[in-house]
Amino acid sequence: MSTPKSNMSRRDFLKSTTVAAGVAALSPMIVFRANAAAGPGELLMSPATPNPNGAFERLFLLKGDPLAGPVTRIVTAEGNPVPAPALAPGDRRVLRLMHFNDMHNHLTDQHAKKGDTHRLSQMVQKLRQTRSAAGDKEVVLFVSVGDDHTGSVFDELVGWSPEEFVTDPAYRAYSAAGLDIAVLGNHEFDRGAELLRMGLKRDATFPVLSANVHGSAFMTRDEDYVCAAIAEAKGLRIGFIGLTTAVDTRVGQPSDPKLAVASPVEAIRNVLPAVAEVCDVVVILSHCGFGSGSHRSGKAGAARMIGEGDLDIAAAAGPLTDKPIVLLGGHSHTKLNSDGIDADNVVDGVLITQAEANGKYLGDIAMSIAAENGRKAWFSSVSLHPVKNRDDRVKADDPTFASLEHDGDFDAAFEAETIAPLLKALESKLAEEIGQVADDELVSTERTIADRYIREVAIANFMNDALVERSATFPGGQIDIALFNATGLQTGIGKGALTFKAWYDVMPYADNVHVATMTGAQIRDMLDSNAKRFVRPEELASGSLDLTQFVSRGLLHFSSALRYKVDFGASAAEARAVDITIAGAPIDTVLDKTFKVAFNTYVSLGAFGEAWNGKPISGGVAGDIASMDLRKLDYDHTGLVYRNEIIAHIRDLKVITAETGARLDGRLIAG
Repeated sequence: MSTPKSNMSRRDFLKSTTVAAGVAALSPMIVFRANAAAGPGELLMSPATPNPNGAFERLFLLKGDPLAGPVTRIVTAEGNPVPAPALAPGDRRVLRLMHFNDMHNHLTDQHAKKGDTHRLSQMVQKLRQTRSAAGDKEVVLFVSVGDDHTGSVFDELVGWSPEEFVTDPAYRAYSAAGLDIAVLGNHEFDRGAELLRMGLKRDATFPVLSANVHGSAFMTRDEDYVCAAIAEAKGLRIGFIGLTTAVDTRVGQPSDPKLAVASPVEAIRNVLPAVAEVCDVVVILSHCGFGSGSHRSGKAGAARMIGEGDLDIAAAAGPLTDKPIVLLGGHSHTKLNSDGIDADNVVDGVLITQAEANGKYLGDIAMSIAAENGRKAWFSSVSLHPVKNRDDRVKADDPTFASLEHDGDFDAAFEAETIAPLLKALESKLAEEIGQVADDELVSTERTIADRYIREVAIANFMNDALVERSATFPGGQIDIALFNATGLQTGIGKGALTFKAWYDVMPYADNVHVATMTGAQIRDMLDSNAKRFVRPEELASGSLDLTQFVSRGLLHFSSALRYKVDFGASAAEARAVDITIAGAPIDTVLDKTFKVAFNTYVSLGAFGEAWNGKPISGGVAGDIASMDLRKLDYDHTGLVYRNEIIAHIRDLKVITAETGARLDGRLIAG
C-alpha cells in the first residue's frame, strides 16, 4: 500500500500531467497543491502500486479522516496523476466483480478420508479463465469482503504474539491469487491489531479498506489501511469504499483500548459523494451484514443482531449520487441472488449481493456501464459459482459424482506454488498427536451437533471441567466455574489418535480466558437468561430449525460445580432455571457469596449478535426478551488462550474417556 517511486518515462509523465490538468478543469472536487496534505473536509489522493498479479492498471488511495464530516475536496500533490475520464459519453465497459466473503482461512480444507477440498484454488482457476477470456472492454476484478481470518488451522501460522508470527496465510495466498482489493472484517482483529498489521505489511500486496475503523494503537489509518480507493482499468474508473461492522469487532481490549468502529452509515454519507464525483462506478465493500438491525438467514439459523447493515447502507448511499453503485456484502454469511437478481436486493438503486461463507461460493456480478449514463441499464447479471467439495470415496457411477471436486477442477499450479508451502509450514502442527480418544459414543460430531442447543453435551462438559482443573496453574488462582457457548462447538472427535487439527476443528475460534467475580445472585440470573435460550420442545417437534446450522441464541454450557434444571414454561419468556446448586450448595444459600467464573472472550464481550449485552435475546427467541449484560462484570484478562489450555490438559491426561471427563453427569436437566 506504499506510494511507489516514480519510474515513468518522459512520454508517460507528459501523458499523466496532461490528463491531470484536464481532470482538474473537469472536476472541481480535485485540487492540486504543493506538498499536499488533507485538511478538514478533505481526503488526500496518493498514487499506489496495484497488486502485480491483479487487474488494476493504476491505483489511487484516499487518505484522511472520513469521520470528521462530509468530504468536499480531494487534494493531491502538483504533478501527480489522477483518475482520468477516458470514455466518451455512451462508451461502454463491462465490469466483472468476482468476489467472496467470510473465507475464514478455508484456503484448502483437509480431510484424511475424503481428500482435500481446494477452495481458493478452485476460485483461482475460474478467475484466471475469466480474465484470459475477457475482451478489450471487459475488466475482471477479484475482491474479498472481509473475515479472511479465524476458522481453520491456517490461523496458527499467524501465532499469538509477534514472536510466533510466521505468515498471514490468507493475505499471502490472496496476493499470489491476484486479489485486487479487500475490506477489514471483524474477525481480522481476533488475534489483535498488532498481528494483523504484521500480516498487512509482510503479505498483502493489495490495498485493504475501512472507512469506520479507527483508534488502534497498532494500526495507523492511511498507512496500514485507508478509507477508500480509486482504480483504473481499460478506461474505467472504479471507486471502492470499505465498511466494517460496528457490532461484532473485538474493541475495548486492554492491549488496544482505543480501537473503535464508528457508524458505517455515517462513514458512507461522508465519503461516497466525493468518491462518486471522480469515478464511473462505485463498489461498496460492506462487511456489515445483510439486513437492518437483525438478520434472519444464513449464519444465524434464525435471527441475529447486526446493527446498521447493508439495507441501511444502501438506503443512505443511493440518493447521494446517480452513478452506478453495487454493494458487495459479508459478515452475515448470506447467499444472495443465487437465481439471478432478486428485486428485494436492490435498495434505492443500489444492488446488494453476497456469496455466503467459508469458500462455498465465488460470487460473480457483471455490469455493463455506459459512460455518463448514470444507472440506466448498468448491470446485466449476478450469479454464484459453487465451489465443489471433495469426496474421493464416491464412485463415478454415483449421481453426486459430477457435483464433487476432482483433479482438474482447481488450479493445480497455484495449489502447489502457494498453498502447499503453507501446508508444509503447518505439517508438524497438524499431525501432532495430543492424546487418544477411547470411545466416541458421546463426543462424536453427530452427537455433539445434535445436542449442543438442546441438552447436556459431553464434549462441553469435558472442556469446561478441564479449564477448572487447569486453573490451578493460573496466575490469578483457581476458578470455581467455567463456561463455553454452544455455537463455539463446531464438531466432535473420533475414537483413536487425537491430533492437534482434530481438536482445533472442535473449537476453531480465537478465544482468550477472562475470569469474572460473580455473586450467587448474578449466577442465578445468568442461568435464568440461559434457560430462555434453549431450543424448545415445540420447536423440535415442528422441525422449524436446522440444528446442524448456527442457532445463535448465546446458549451456554457449564462445568460440573454448577448444576440446574430447565423449567421451559409455556414460552421462552417463562422459562427459568430451577434446583440450582453451586458446589452442592442450594443457590438461595449462597446468593451473597462470590465465585470466580471463567468465560471465553466471545461471551465476556457480550456475545455480540448472540446477545449477552442487554439487548433482546436473538436467534429467533420470541418475546423481545432482554438479555443479561455480561460486559458489566469485573474481569481479569488472563491472556491465556482457551483452546491452548484444553490441549495442554489433554496432553496431561493422554486419553479422553468418561473417567477423565468426557461424560454426562446430570449437571443439566432440560425438559
